[in-house]
Amino acid sequence: MRFELFIATRYLRAKRRQAFIGIITGISIVGVAAGVASLIVALAINNGFRQDLQERLIGSTSHISLLRVADDGIKDWPALLDRLSKQPQVVAAAPAIFEQVLISRGPRARGAVLKGMIPADERKVGDLLNTIKEGSADALEEPVPPSGQNLQEPDDQKNPPASGSTSPEDSPDALASVHARVAAMPPIILGKDMADNLGATVGSVVLVTSPQGELTPFGMVPKYSRFRVAGIFNSGFYDYDSSWAFTRLSDAQRLFGLGDLISVIEFKVDDIDKADVVARQLENVAGKGFMTTNWKEQNQALFHALNMERLVTYITVGLIVFVAALNILISLIMMVMEKTKDIAVLMSMGTRKAQVRNIFIAQGVLIGVIGTAIGLLLGYAISYAGGHYHMISLSPEVYSIDYVPFAPRLKDSLWVVLVAVGVSFIATLYPSWSAGRTLPAEALRYE
Repeated sequence: MRFELFIATRYLRAKRRQAFIGIITGISIVGVAAGVASLIVALAINNGFRQDLQERLIGSTSHISLLRVADDGIKDWPALLDRLSKQPQVVAAAPAIFEQVLISRGPRARGAVLKGMIPADERKVGDLLNTIKEGSADALEEPVPPSGQNLQEPDDQKNPPASGSTSPEDSPDALASVHARVAAMPPIILGKDMADNLGATVGSVVLVTSPQGELTPFGMVPKYSRFRVAGIFNSGFYDYDSSWAFTRLSDAQRLFGLGDLISVIEFKVDDIDKADVVARQLENVAGKGFMTTNWKEQNQALFHALNMERLVTYITVGLIVFVAALNILISLIMMVMEKTKDIAVLMSMGTRKAQVRNIFIAQGVLIGVIGTAIGLLLGYAISYAGGHYHMISLSPEVYSIDYVPFAPRLKDSLWVVLVAVGVSFIATLYPSWSAGRTLPAEALRYE
């Protein structure tokens, strides 16, 4: 052990005539540990929110969406989809229709985003169909009508039924007829929170109203269709579970009167960080009249808010480390005052000024290192317990998830260690410089 480090460790362990200096030193260690632990936990929460939201968003939606600028739908989409799906870095592509609808059951009604899709293709670009907890998506596996087929509207769209279910007659034939009509209805998959709000379960009948409507001699009349609830999904993401529903592409085209048009082609790419670059390539290949959006653009405000929160976390929680550094400064100044005679004796025996300065620098850095080590252990222990046992619950209506996620990163820990030890080192500069200016003759004049 070097001479300076040996003296510094002795000063930390030695009994002092002024116990107050030892208390300040202990408070300094606790302060550094508290600051480091707080930073580790706060950054773990921030990173956990980011990872969880990103995984849910990317898993639930496509990486890139291609749509028409004029918003008149995409014609001849099978050929376009086949051509774009062969582009570099494109893993999968799927056609879809998105429209706002009103879903009601009896007196209860909810606004929703109805997505028409081909299940086999949808599973390649998103994971929402894999989160069905009740029922099954098998009902959506019916084949899509061939391109150009004239889709006829069912009778219940032409004659809108009253909201709610019709009570069957007492006769077995009437009851069987009702069951047959329900089984023949187009299937729909609802989010868990939406199903709870509507009071719907698997097998229930819901009324879907399209605001697009159709023109009649009596003016514009909304279009209606009854759907049979074939499944309920629970993604854990409140925005989807409370306001999304899925049906077959053909049923959505029939409800909205689109013929063989679709509104969007969704893509999954092999590198999500390059989604913006691939989006521009797809837009160029698709030609004039098309535009693309990607997951970064769609969630830009959310991730910007998380970055801002991360910066604020560094500043606010870092103040704890700053206060601990002030304690180190005070502790070392009082230590220099107490050890003035010892310093004079060492210098009279040949100790250089640089060595005297290094003694107090080593002492302050030791305080920072010890506090940082304790803080790291404490921070990672809290993060592990919080992430493993989901100790902090949240309201999914507000935060989109039902618990606080913890995801500590090694990169964040390295930055925290550098900041904590660096601040501790800066706090030693003035006391060490003051100790190096000690004049042995003046300090020992009256001894």
